[in-house]
Amino acid sequence: MSAARRCSPARALAGLFVWRLKNTRIRQIPCQFVQLCHVGNDRLITFQYFNFLKRMYVTQCNKDLSQRAKPKSDSVASPFRELQQLDQEKKVIHKIRPISPVHQPLSEASVSKELREVKSTAQTEGSVAAVKAEAKGDRQWKEMKLRLDDLPGILARLSKIKLTALVVSTASAGFAMAPVPFDLTCFLLASLGTGLASCAANSINQFFEVPFDSNMNRTKNRPLVRGQISPLLAVCFAASCGVPGIALLTLGVNPLTGALGAFNIFLYTCCYTPMKRMSIANTWVGAVVGAIPPVMGWTAATGSLDAGALLLGGILYSWQFPHFNALSWGLREDYSRGGYCMMSVTHPGLCRRVALRHCLALIGLSTVAPVLDITTWTFPIISLPINLYISYLAFRFYRDADRSSSRKLFFCSLWHLPMLLLVMFTCKKSLLEKEDKGDLLGESHGRVMEIRLP
Repeated sequence: MSAARRCSPARALAGLFVWRLKNTRIRQIPCQFVQLCHVGNDRLITFQYFNFLKRMYVTQCNKDLSQRAKPKSDSVASPFRELQQLDQEKKVIHKIRPISPVHQPLSEASVSKELREVKSTAQTEGSVAAVKAEAKGDRQWKEMKLRLDDLPGILARLSKIKLTALVVSTASAGFAMAPVPFDLTCFLLASLGTGLASCAANSINQFFEVPFDSNMNRTKNRPLVRGQISPLLAVCFAASCGVPGIALLTLGVNPLTGALGAFNIFLYTCCYTPMKRMSIANTWVGAVVGAIPPVMGWTAATGSLDAGALLLGGILYSWQFPHFNALSWGLREDYSRGGYCMMSVTHPGLCRRVALRHCLALIGLSTVAPVLDITTWTFPIISLPINLYISYLAFRFYRDADRSSSRKLFFCSLWHLPMLLLVMFTCKKSLLEKEDKGDLLGESHGRVMEIRLP
C-alpha cells in the first residue's frame, strides 16, 4: 500500500501502457497523438514522453525494427595514391636506359664548337639573370644617398639652370642696350647678382611645389620630389644664393637694381607660385616676373628707370605669352593632374587669343623703339619678318588648336627672342649719334634764345 501511494498516477499509467503492449504484441503504433490525457495532478503527458515509450517498445519487444549498423563500404582509394602511381608510371615510361658509349675519335673543331656553344649559353643565361636582378632591384625601394660628385648637378636642376641662363641673358641684353659707355666690371657684377637671385627664386619655388610636382610627369624627377636632397638643404642653398645676390646688386651695382631683384624674388615665390593653384591671373604675374630682368640690366647701367627700360620690359612681357601658352597647351593633362589653374586647362579659347594678341603686340613694340630714340628705323623693318612669322604661327595655333601648331609656336619662340634682341642690339643708336643730336638740339635752343633776346 505504501508502494502504491509512492507511485504517481502518471507513472502508473505508463506502466499499465507498457504491460498492455507486452501482452497484446501490437505492431501498429499511431504516428501522432491528437488528444493529450490529463492526469490526477494536472500534468500533461507530452508527445516526447510517448515517443520515449515507443523507442522502449522497439528495442525490447520487436527486434526487426531495431536500428542496425550499416556495413562500412570498402575504402575508396585516395586520389593522392593514384597521382603517385601515375607519377611512377610516367617515370618508368620516360626512363631512358643507359647506352654503352661508343668510343669514337672527336675532331678538335667539333670540340671547340661545343665549347663555344656552352660558353655562349652560359653568357646568355648570365645576362638574363643580371637583367632580371636589375629589374627586381629597380622595383624595390632604395635609400637615396647624396654623393659629392652628384651635388653640382642636383643643385643645377634645383635652380633651373636653363631658365636662370635665359634670365641672365635678358638682363645682359638690357645692360647692352643702355645708352651709356660699357662698363665690364658693373656688367659682370650685375650678371652674377641676377643669376644668384634667379637661383634663389627657383629653389624656393621647387620647395613649395613638391607635393604638386610629384603628380606631374614633367616635374616628377626634380631633386626634392625624388628625395635626392633634403628640404633643409634646398632652403639653405636658396638663402646662400639670394642673400649674396641681392647684396651684390645693392652694394656692387646700385640700390635700384638690388631693390628690383628683391622685389622679383618676392613676386615669384610669394605671389606667382601660390597663384598657380588659384587663378589664371598667375600667367600675367609670371610675365611681369620675366619682364623685370632686362629692366634690371638697364638700371644697372644707367641707374635710372627710363623709357628704354620699360620698352625692353614690354617686349619680354609680350613674348612670354606665346611662349608659355604654347608650352602649357601640350601639358594640359599634367597641369590638371597637378592641380594648377592654367588658361590652357580652364580657358582654352582665351589661351589661344592671348597668344595671338601679344604676337601682334611685338610688331607694335618694335615700331616704338626708334620713336623713343633707342634704335634706328631699320630695326622695325628688319624685325618685321620674324615678328610676322611668329604671328602667323600664333594664328595657326588659334585656328587649329592642336598639339602640332602649339609645338611649332613654342619652338619658334625659343629662337625668336634671341634673334629679336640681337637685331635690336645691331640697330641700336650709337652714343656719338645721341651726343651729336644733343649738341645740335642745344645749339638750336641757344639760337632761339638769342633771337628772342632784344
